[in-house]
This record gives sequence, C-alpha cells and structure tokens, in this order.
Amino acid sequence: MQTPKDPTQSADRAAVGLSFLCALHCLLPLVVALLPSAAILGFDDQWFHKSLLLLVLPMSTFALLTGLRKHRNKTVLATGVAGLLILIFTALAGHDTFGESGERLITVFGSILVAISHLRNIQLCQFQTPSLNSE
Repeated sequence: MQTPKDPTQSADRAAVGLSFLCALHCLLPLVVALLPSAAILGFDDQWFHKSLLLLVLPMSTFALLTGLRKHRNKTVLATGVAGLLILIFTALAGHDTFGESGERLITVFGSILVAISHLRNIQLCQFQTPSLNSE
C-alpha cells in the first residue's frame, strides 16, 4: 500500500498540479490582462512554459517510472510520455507551427494527458499490494 510520504505519490500529485497550472495558464490569458501585476511577472512569456516544463519533465519521469515498477501498466507510462512529448514540442515550436491559439490548445491537451497519467498512476499505486518477495 502507498504511504502518505511515498515520493512517487508526492511526485505524481505535484506533476498533476503543475499540469493543471500549465493548462490554466493557457486557458486564462485574460487573467494577465486583468491583473497588471501578473503582467509584470511575465506569465504570458515563453519562459513560463519552458520553466514549467523543466519542473514537470524530471518529476513526471520519476513518478511514472517508479509507478511502472509497482503496477506494470505501460498504458499509464505511454499516456504520460505522449503528453510530455506534446508539451516539449509546443514549448519549442508550437507557436511557429500552430499559431498562438493552436499552441494553447495543444498545450492544454498535452497537460491533460500528463495529468490523467499521473492520476491513474496514483490510483494504481494505491491499490498495489506489496509482494511478499519484494526487496
């Protein structure tokens, strides 16, 4: 069983939060326009996407690979990797390839895939019983 202090579960939960933060950032561009202090922070800039990605990539990789070792469900890993690849592509070339609206839409889709994979990872790890022969 998963304990509340399990680093995999903590990483999954943090990655879900970061994914939703990214999606929220993309879906609510009006917030920046309505809050001048937020505009000063530059949340509408590309650095924000890349900074979030630098947090999400290692955290997601750790959580999804650790979870895979526990529950052996490759679909969870595949969904997470697909979402991460989408996020990487849109951060690097999404604006030039799809325009601003397309980049936002595709980023939200990638964020949702990452969040779904982590939520499923949490669920599967919670129901995973430790084996008697575990290390």
